[in-house]
Amino acid sequence: MVFRKFKERVFAAGQAAGLEELEIYGTRAKQFNVRVFEGEVDDYRVSLEQGMGLRAKFGGRVGYAYVESLDEDSVQYLVTAAKANAQINESEDEVDFYAGSPDYPRVSCYNEQLAGVSPEERVSFCLELEKAALGADERVFKVNYAITGYEEAEVYIANTKGLEQGFATNGAYSYVSALVRQDGQVKSGSKLLFDKDWSKFDAGKLAQEAVQEAVSLLGASSVSSGGYRILLRRDVARDLLSTFVPVFSAEAVQKGLSLLQGRLGELIASPSLTLVDDPLLENGAATAPFDGEGVAGRRKNVIEAGRLTTYLHNLKTARKDGVESTGNASRPSFKSPVGIAPTNFFIEPGQAGFADLIQALGDGLIIINVQGTHSGANPVSGDFSLGAYGYLVQGGRIVRPVEQITIAGNFFRLLENVEAVGSDLEFGNPGYRGNVGSPSLIISNLAIAGI
Repeated sequence: MVFRKFKERVFAAGQAAGLEELEIYGTRAKQFNVRVFEGEVDDYRVSLEQGMGLRAKFGGRVGYAYVESLDEDSVQYLVTAAKANAQINESEDEVDFYAGSPDYPRVSCYNEQLAGVSPEERVSFCLELEKAALGADERVFKVNYAITGYEEAEVYIANTKGLEQGFATNGAYSYVSALVRQDGQVKSGSKLLFDKDWSKFDAGKLAQEAVQEAVSLLGASSVSSGGYRILLRRDVARDLLSTFVPVFSAEAVQKGLSLLQGRLGELIASPSLTLVDDPLLENGAATAPFDGEGVAGRRKNVIEAGRLTTYLHNLKTARKDGVESTGNASRPSFKSPVGIAPTNFFIEPGQAGFADLIQALGDGLIIINVQGTHSGANPVSGDFSLGAYGYLVQGGRIVRPVEQITIAGNFFRLLENVEAVGSDLEFGNPGYRGNVGSPSLIISNLAIAGI
């Protein structure tokens, strides 16, 4: 059964069972992933997951259930399970089903040409990627990761209040990591790319960037402990932003789990920093015409010139705060309850290139990698202490690589201490916390633990 036909049967059965309002959310996701190692396909996976979730009101409470098969037996199961779950739901929260927005934006989510790339082409690219990395420098002795993948998804939502919308999205990704060795020292470098345009996938370029980074770290040593001016490379700035995404959620604010509580309208960051959530970004990995509750997507500045202008809301949190939903209801799949997550979430780029930022840094450190964000960062307090490595900069020039250091600070103070924003905006691999991106950032001072 297609989603629409299945929906009609579920709604008919639900209304016959006395359910007051019904909403279905269906997803169909296809994934392809290949990994090569030493010139051979080491792992090859193709998967398809589809199903439908039902939210339904009974006796003023909401029940939820989902199925993975869209057949006749599943219709009755969904209705019976959702009704039973509503009867044992003790939550006092009011849940709204959305009747639909006046209109929905036309967005670019799905690339037909990308969908037409054959599995053989993707495997060939991955083999080429490993070969290019091995040949990029004589000091490369192993390519520990060469991965290429493709994913596409269909999303469909409808309810008994008149909402009915759907869209399709897709994207490809590739990751390479190489190990180099010199004088008994081993270093690694990596590069990740996610894009909707297959022409952007250049095996030689990806491999070269990964290997060059590994080579540049040979001979690294620590630095003295103290406070340093810091240049966070775009991927590190992005990782930190991604780690602290929850602080912008209205749900976290309402539960007292965010220090941004009560700070709307206040300056919480440098005036040079604007933080954007844009579900309409052209070819963005999280671009979509509507969110997980059917609310039309719209671009909004979460921080504008340093000032906090909004939290990220779904319908439930918006009702509590007496505002409109920002269109950030999140449902990664038909199995997921409604949460909150950003879409294409990024710091707006400035004008300075990376080389210009190095000169502007003067004396300090460039951080190109941090480790332990899951264990060394506290999203509630904003504190972090992370292993890191990068380069020492003196007089606006890189003088040597640096390792065995720890950066420590607070995310909220880091936002306040942004001195300059680069032009090199880059996104990472999208996940449950959205498609997060950042340009490189100069931070006026950050504590470094070294020797």
